[in-house]
Amino acid sequence: MGTLLQVRDLTTQFFTEEGVVHAVDGVSYDVQEGETLGLVGESGSGKSVSALSILRLIPNPPGKIVKGEVFFEGEDILKMDEEEVRHIRGNRIAMVFQEPMTSLNPVLTIGRQLTEALELHLKMDNNAARKRAAELLDMVGIPSGGARLNDYPHQFSGGMRQRVMIAMALSCNPKLLLADEPTTALDVTIQAQVLEIMARLSRELGTAVVIITHNLGVVARYADRVNVMYAGRIVETATAAELYARPRHPYTIGLLKSVPRLDQSKKDRLIPIDGVPPDLVHRPKGCSFAPRCQYKIEKCLTDDPPLQPVGDKHESACWVNPTVDTKNLTNGSGPDGGAGGAA
Repeated sequence: MGTLLQVRDLTTQFFTEEGVVHAVDGVSYDVQEGETLGLVGESGSGKSVSALSILRLIPNPPGKIVKGEVFFEGEDILKMDEEEVRHIRGNRIAMVFQEPMTSLNPVLTIGRQLTEALELHLKMDNNAARKRAAELLDMVGIPSGGARLNDYPHQFSGGMRQRVMIAMALSCNPKLLLADEPTTALDVTIQAQVLEIMARLSRELGTAVVIITHNLGVVARYADRVNVMYAGRIVETATAAELYARPRHPYTIGLLKSVPRLDQSKKDRLIPIDGVPPDLVHRPKGCSFAPRCQYKIEKCLTDDPPLQPVGDKHESACWVNPTVDTKNLTNGSGPDGGAGGAA
């Protein structure tokens, strides 16, 4: 299994009247062919911006990819001209955006929105594209897909619109799928159906998937590896099994403490992470998580820790790297459990 995507020192900033927002600050990671990578963290941690940066979809102004490299199949996307990038977007790399109602064009039929990429990237004629579009709708579980091609987005439920978005993303058989909060605003039953569809199609098509989510249960069930982001940086990375069994960064430990346990008494309370995420315009000196960290030492307030090995294929950006008993953190949300909740 080869390396499909290599992100190196990716740095994306937004230049505002209040100052420079360091949204993504030196992020580096790899995605292997056919792998599912989970990207987790609180709102504002840089998850979505890092994914949009890969496809060069950052609005400019005010945003700008300041530095870094994004190698996809050996080619640096950040050095390509706009025409070259357009041949990759929706074709070799596809994205499922957070909110399907705002991502789908309300004045175009579902059929037209599905056939556009097929005609552009695969050079299909209209008849062949519509036939393929009907097959895609059937593939993602929309009954009588061919009969729904002339319908508009408002005629679909939220779960069905998200299925349409997945069908659009997979229409050209991409090598990499970026799924940004793919189950936002869906009830738990539809969430499970949508995620199972993505997992099945990934297995069948061999597509690598990056799942961006708050939901630790989703990551536990579907991800092979996990990157935990905080304040624009990756603070811990490991296989899903290793992360849930031996979390080492205090932020990851805090996220796991906030997950409801199936065996938890009604009288027990969840343990939140104290404080709020840092201001990305005025980052604190030292470790960004230190003001909220119960394990901090004096060095944390002055020196920013780098990612360093703490186990086999396990890295953490922490000077302390506390060891905790995961049985006291969460139950049923490990890689074999699938339970869990939003961080």
